[in-house]
Amino acid sequence: MSRLFIAEKPSLGRAIASALPNPQKKDQGFIRCGNGDIVTWCIGHLLEQVEPDAYDDRYKKWNLADLPIVPEQWQLRPRKTSSKQLTVIRKLLKEASSIVHAGDPDREGQLLVDEVLDYCKVGKRKKEAAQRLLISDLNLPAVKRAISHMRSNRDFIPLSISALARSRADWLYGMNMTRAYTLLGQKAGYQGVLSVGRVQTPVLGLVVRRDEEIENFVSKDYFTLDALIPYQESIKPFDIVAKWKPSEACEPWQDEEGRILNRKLVENVAQRITNQPATVVKSEQKKSKQFSPLPYSLSSLQIDAAKRFGMSAQQVLDTCQSLYEKHKLITYPRSDSRYLPAEHYAQASVVTQAVANNAKELSEAVKNANLSIKSKAWNDKKVDAHHAIIPTPKKASLNALSAFEMKIYSQIARQYLMQFYPEAVYAESKLEFDIAGGLFIAKGKQLIEAGWKVLMGKSDNEDSSIDTVPALPKSTVLTCREGVIHDRKTEPPKHFTEATLLQAMTGIARFVEDKSLKAILKETDGLGTEATRAGILDTLFKRQLLTRQGKSIMSSGAGRGLIHALPKESTFPDMTAHWEHQLQGMAEKNQAYSPFMQALEQRVTSIMSNVKVNAVPESLRSLPKVERPAFKRKKRSYSKKPKKSS
Repeated sequence: MSRLFIAEKPSLGRAIASALPNPQKKDQGFIRCGNGDIVTWCIGHLLEQVEPDAYDDRYKKWNLADLPIVPEQWQLRPRKTSSKQLTVIRKLLKEASSIVHAGDPDREGQLLVDEVLDYCKVGKRKKEAAQRLLISDLNLPAVKRAISHMRSNRDFIPLSISALARSRADWLYGMNMTRAYTLLGQKAGYQGVLSVGRVQTPVLGLVVRRDEEIENFVSKDYFTLDALIPYQESIKPFDIVAKWKPSEACEPWQDEEGRILNRKLVENVAQRITNQPATVVKSEQKKSKQFSPLPYSLSSLQIDAAKRFGMSAQQVLDTCQSLYEKHKLITYPRSDSRYLPAEHYAQASVVTQAVANNAKELSEAVKNANLSIKSKAWNDKKVDAHHAIIPTPKKASLNALSAFEMKIYSQIARQYLMQFYPEAVYAESKLEFDIAGGLFIAKGKQLIEAGWKVLMGKSDNEDSSIDTVPALPKSTVLTCREGVIHDRKTEPPKHFTEATLLQAMTGIARFVEDKSLKAILKETDGLGTEATRAGILDTLFKRQLLTRQGKSIMSSGAGRGLIHALPKESTFPDMTAHWEHQLQGMAEKNQAYSPFMQALEQRVTSIMSNVKVNAVPESLRSLPKVERPAFKRKKRSYSKKPKKSS
């Protein structure tokens, strides 16, 4: 009885083979092991969606009259670069008595191998008996442990269906929308490709709207008032700073955010409170605890690395892939989870020892870690196919890592070590004063036990600037010395940066217009997936729809023209967030494939009908010229330069 392991990549295949019996015989595209098991691998996706002209030859020409293109029977074809490996796998599948699916532990990894099994027409019985191997750490003990804990591949069919729906929906929407708007641009004299995608276009829309909001922003003057209340403590006197909270009677002079726009009103209140009694009408003191942040998912790591090191999302992903595949120092990086399986807790000692060896600056942090502390990160209920990114028990040789690799490894390791430190404890105090009939509030917060925050650098800690507010009993009477008026101006929002745009993509609920959709979105829903967000941003830069100015990310003229030409729904994240919600529903077995695809087909058909009857949008008539190489992209016909329709 021989098992055939099909890994996603050669590096994973080699790691699996190393955990199986010797002697091993390496062959072209596979490894034969001593017990008869065979390990082979894909090279990413071996199959791809066919071009439209595979469905009908007339689609070689881009023509509005032919849209929408909706395949009746979806077809895949071998990628040119990997057809040889597909032949190897097809032959091995016929020999093997059983199959082990060893794709990466996410929905794309699930589909990647499942679609090969379908394409190679594996028999129903053999396919149903296939097992699923989930590997998130390429080191030998972890791989052996994973092989001893395999599950039925049938458990993961919903993940495959979700990935399949995403792939087909992206083709259907991107292919038709790109052809339609490129042809409209052509009518207006623009010769480039106007690429539209269900994720990239709402991201572009976010940036365009932010840029235009900044450009159209008109600053307003507003005023705040602080009451300075001297307080004599045993050590040294200081002023309690209490902020004025305007009453309802002030509403006519306030904007929608409650800011006072009339200086004379504030001056009047300042005069009234000078040298007047300040009576404590409410006093609250409490201790609050702040638990350590959870270990990293890919997006949370990309956000922190952008803030701390100025690294792009793609740089972080590439660095993580190297740490995972080449150095084997971290677990599977394309993870959207921030939790860990309970069984991982037993490895804490060897993992922290490896951290002390690999990142010398953390050796003191390892020494002071309390491994009996178990943070809320260890939670089996929150972990399915993959878990948070953490260090592995492997010890690296000195100087083995590049500067970027060292930075990212240390960041991941520090976040892991935080799980073995106590919570940070604050003393919080709040006083409400009545001064001449007005309400003034003073809030203070002091860090009294640093806990996990000792691992944070000074730049990451913002606790030093918090006001001190004494614990005064109710009815205490002090004297307000004076009121200090602050002249302020409303400020425009800031341009997106790599970090804030990634935050927007992961926490997309903040940007959706539909309130009912906002309610159903979980915090983890977002634009794109952990694995694709970096590539989406990269694509928008390459296509010159986004540009960089220092750390700021801004839209180009072509980007704006396209956003203003498209239907509003295509440029907002609502539609995409709704897609992601349904795709997640498919993965969790509470959403069906067919209704999702039928609704999308109807919507694309409707958009195409409108494009055909409406005039060329004005915003496409003055698009700047774009260098053609920026639009070259292999394999998908909706990214090639179209043939003019006759």
